[in-house]
Amino acid sequence: MRVHLDTDLAGDPDDVAALVYLLARDDVELTGITTVDDAGGRRAGYVAEVLRLTGRHDVPFAAGAEVSLTTGLPGGRPPPGPPYWPAEAPARPGPLDAALDLLAASVSAGAIVVGIGPATTLAHLERRSPAALRDAHVVLMGGWVEQPPDGFPRWQAARDWNTVCDPVAATEVRRAAGRLTVVPLAVTARVHLRDRDLPRLRASGPVGRLMATQAEAYRDDQGTTALALAHSGLPDDLVNFHHDPLAVAVATGWPGVTVETTTLRPVPGDDVGQLERTSATDPAGRLVDLVVAVDGTAFAEHWLRTVEALPRA
Repeated sequence: MRVHLDTDLAGDPDDVAALVYLLARDDVELTGITTVDDAGGRRAGYVAEVLRLTGRHDVPFAAGAEVSLTTGLPGGRPPPGPPYWPAEAPARPGPLDAALDLLAASVSAGAIVVGIGPATTLAHLERRSPAALRDAHVVLMGGWVEQPPDGFPRWQAARDWNTVCDPVAATEVRRAAGRLTVVPLAVTARVHLRDRDLPRLRASGPVGRLMATQAEAYRDDQGTTALALAHSGLPDDLVNFHHDPLAVAVATGWPGVTVETTTLRPVPGDDVGQLERTSATDPAGRLVDLVVAVDGTAFAEHWLRTVEALPRA
């Protein structure tokens, strides 16, 4: 199975967790990695660091879009340095066209395109080459349809970071994709990395130690332990949500999710990219594979077993 990953890696640690999962899958050919919201190529530099730690010098990557199509500004938080990342990981800037060429080559090769950040780089490809995504299967992490269920944080649509950073790009890519799978926050809120998992990560080699270090720093910076104690649906040793690892697992066929084929449309008048269900005859709608449920416990073990099996560089 061929996969292209488009990522805002180097912010929340779940992007690294998603990339390592793909690298560990022996049935996945990672045809390319492009970054997004990547001013100066810092995120691409951290992609290079993950590839170095895993000995995967065969995977091409390129720095993608720097600013949001909606605002003309960087869409998210700048990537952190230590302790999340080693200080010696240099930036890898490059022309946007190099990223778009890599993405176009992946699409031509039949790769599933998985977007786990804002959709800006993907939208740039469609603007440069209209209908470039017409034959592609695009899987997007993000797409606000509803809140998580009772027992989980009562997030609002503004929490749907990947969409809110660039709703214009998200709308364009949803419209352009030949096949579209949406993995929304209401489902990814149910998949977790826990403190009890960290010893297994540390024992799994250099990239496992990196992920464990990042997870602990994120837990302490974001106060996820206190968040967990306030919501009965969360484990009391919560470290992070596995939003992006679930999205790449869905793209590669992990069976522990429920997918509903439905028609979605943008909410009229909304400015943050919310979606709502509509009839199949609605001209503003499109057919979507929407992930609506997940076995979170099974996924946590599946992800850990997969990354533990990664050959050590």
